[in-house]
Amino acid sequence: MTQALILDNLAVSRGSGPVISGVSLRVEPGKLLALVGPNGAGKTSLLESVSGVVTNSAGSITLDEVPLSKLSRIKRARLGLVHVEQGRTVFPSLTVQENLELTAKSPEELENALGLFPELAKRRHSASGLLSGGEQQMVVLARAFAAKPKYLLIDEMSLGLAPVVFLRLLPIIRNIAEAGVGVLMVEQFAQLSLEIADGALVVSGGRVTYQGAAKALLDDPKLLHGAYLGVSS
Repeated sequence: MTQALILDNLAVSRGSGPVISGVSLRVEPGKLLALVGPNGAGKTSLLESVSGVVTNSAGSITLDEVPLSKLSRIKRARLGLVHVEQGRTVFPSLTVQENLELTAKSPEELENALGLFPELAKRRHSASGLLSGGEQQMVVLARAFAAKPKYLLIDEMSLGLAPVVFLRLLPIIRNIAEAGVGVLMVEQFAQLSLEIADGALVVSGGRVTYQGAAKALLDDPKLLHGAYLGVSS
């Protein structure tokens, strides 16, 4: 069986018309793909179509050769697809540990998740609503990892966070990928996300303007600029 999350010629329409057209990509276990592009490019809609928040209007989505397009969001999650959406959706009255217990199926999975976040382990019995914004984002990520995802979708993790806090989270995302999870990450800070990514996809105007190694974009600012403007191939 082919182990990969694959989008083939994906199209998504919302409201007045198409927001994504003809996007194809492949995320393999243990690899991190950075999805970058200007505001309004359709990046969030792409992630939402993969997880089942919205329905793709054309193309296909497969997870380890299982077609997803007709499956509910819950069924996709049961297959190992976990979506960390924008915003820090913690349950504020629950402790850190109780938040993680919502997805962890065993004490071992809970401890493995806390092991990625030593700061959370120290505050496991604190109410999540009393944590800082960065710590709450850690809770969200730890809860996602506790679910033992095969593939993890992360949308704008930096939203509302100070840059110094975001920088502390990036190595953790890299560690999650190195633990064998395929990661597709949307992020407004293109350069920072490219520094930890294996591959990169630039979307501009709903279409792919660059697909390849993250390092190639990182090493060539003109290429990145052109891809954002939709003038590279």
